[in-house]
Amino acid sequence: MVTKVPPRHSPTHRALRVLLASGVTAVSLVAVPGTAAAEDDKAAGSTLTVAVSQSVDSLSPFLAQKLTSTSIHRLAYEYLTNYDAKDARTVPGLATAWTPSADKLTWTYTIRENSKWSDGKPATADDAAWTFNKMMTDPNAATANGSFTANFARVTAPDPRTLVIRLKKPQATMTALDVPIVPKHVWEKVGDFSKFNNDKQFPIVGNGPFVITDYKVDQYIKLKPNKEFWRGAPKFDELVFKYYKDGDAAVAALQKGEVSFVPNLTPAQAAALKTQRDVKVNDAPGRRFYAIATNPGARAQNGGTFGNGHKALLDPAVRKALFLAVDRATLVDKVFQGHAVEGQGYIPPRFGSYFWQPGDGQKRAYDPAEADKVLVAAGYRKNADGRRVGKDGKPLDFRILCHATDPNDKAVGKYLQEWWGELGIGLKVECLDSVSDPWVKGDYDLAFDGWSVNPDPDYVLSIHTCGTLPATPKDSGATDNFICDKEFDGLYAQQAVEYDTAKRADLVKRMQSRLYDTGYMNIMAYPNALEAYRTDQIASITTMPEAAGNLWGQDGYWSWWSAVPTASASDGEDSGSSTTLWLVLGPVALVLVAVGVWTARRRRTTADDRE
Repeated sequence: MVTKVPPRHSPTHRALRVLLASGVTAVSLVAVPGTAAAEDDKAAGSTLTVAVSQSVDSLSPFLAQKLTSTSIHRLAYEYLTNYDAKDARTVPGLATAWTPSADKLTWTYTIRENSKWSDGKPATADDAAWTFNKMMTDPNAATANGSFTANFARVTAPDPRTLVIRLKKPQATMTALDVPIVPKHVWEKVGDFSKFNNDKQFPIVGNGPFVITDYKVDQYIKLKPNKEFWRGAPKFDELVFKYYKDGDAAVAALQKGEVSFVPNLTPAQAAALKTQRDVKVNDAPGRRFYAIATNPGARAQNGGTFGNGHKALLDPAVRKALFLAVDRATLVDKVFQGHAVEGQGYIPPRFGSYFWQPGDGQKRAYDPAEADKVLVAAGYRKNADGRRVGKDGKPLDFRILCHATDPNDKAVGKYLQEWWGELGIGLKVECLDSVSDPWVKGDYDLAFDGWSVNPDPDYVLSIHTCGTLPATPKDSGATDNFICDKEFDGLYAQQAVEYDTAKRADLVKRMQSRLYDTGYMNIMAYPNALEAYRTDQIASITTMPEAAGNLWGQDGYWSWWSAVPTASASDGEDSGSSTTLWLVLGPVALVLVAVGVWTARRRRTTADDRE
């Protein structure tokens, strides 16, 4: 939906209405520089500032995988297609039309004529062909999105408006290729794609609704509207993503008006903000899952192993016992305070056709007594001190990677320590500002995990396939947590070529069932999108889906592209500034000094004067 806030009238407008109501006519307004009348169309303070708690992993679309980074790339580059804000159906992006051959092996895309790169050069089919070919020929360029092109046989651009993709076998994601198209004339100069983070020269050339103009690590990213964007330029003068390590600090900044929008609120923060003047809280079903990921033994495609994951977690019995000793209902009730849905399958309920739930005979409900039986039957007994010991005779002690910026991780960690402690299993919660380094190195036992799911689930499924493992222990891959299961891979391969939507949905559900049974991923909850923005800065903004949807991390650029600045960021009462203006009333010139103060006093005289 498009959330709208009634426009606030400036002190000037209120003064005029009072004068007109008292019988004064023939009013003409002479604007003085700096007055509300002169600046009204400029939407004073037209900077939209978004607080983020996640660092940027890379400004290169070929490397970036974090939500903050990919959200920014959605704004800076066009994809071939987009998702409609109303219902997530496929709509044109850089491509205006697409047609498959009868055998579904050749796809022809018509590239729009009215898309330009921000340096003025036209965006063409050649840019798209170069982007895909680079991913096909350079493994380092396939780090982030290589799953989309792994089945491509040949990509050509016979003319500037025609892109042709030839497949090795049918591929169901051809209208959902979530790959940023980059300008060939800029990126063909790049050498090593594994090291190029695209963060040294600004502005960064793109063809999306915004242009990246500045970036400071763990401080901010600044963007300006692309005035030549084919769908129309964004309405804010600047968009800033500002990094906050502490969530409470971000909320305080929102309350002070220093930022416009804050995502990922805790229930307590959301409750406090609901009573805050000029703040709107959005609470909607989310597109993310929240999970525990198990290190199944970090390995590479060449067979090399690395990392220091606990060997006991390679035993399915241990993973099953840990699964049985997690009370999801309590986490939804106590940690998320009802702003979440109990997790089970890998795809959130928002994506109805792909949503899966285990049957009664398969479901692993909270049952610590059964967890104990599973461990004992597998040879893991308690010693005289009540500690569970492994087959090597040593007590079972695990580590779990925790995001220091996520209060949910810390809260859930305490529950896990209690529940698993009753089984005699120790747990150390290791909270870090960035978990990326130990995660990539395989230096963890368990980790708090979560992904935003796209309308087409192919990508989040692909990150658990064997093909996304790093080529060697020295390389990086697109894998989430080193899962490589042949049965899962077989199902993934089937769904990737299945065009029948019902049959494909069934295969996706079977993949989730397999992931559930292996116990490598324990989906605990589907958190709501709990976020807030200032209505005195943002007059209207589009959620996705429009009915009860989210603003942050959309499958598209709709929120920030559609956002409309509030006509007057201050209504005069809180501005602390005084404005002088001239009102010409027929032959008499009348000066109203400090209109803001005057109206504030007037406002206090009536209880229903707010507008």
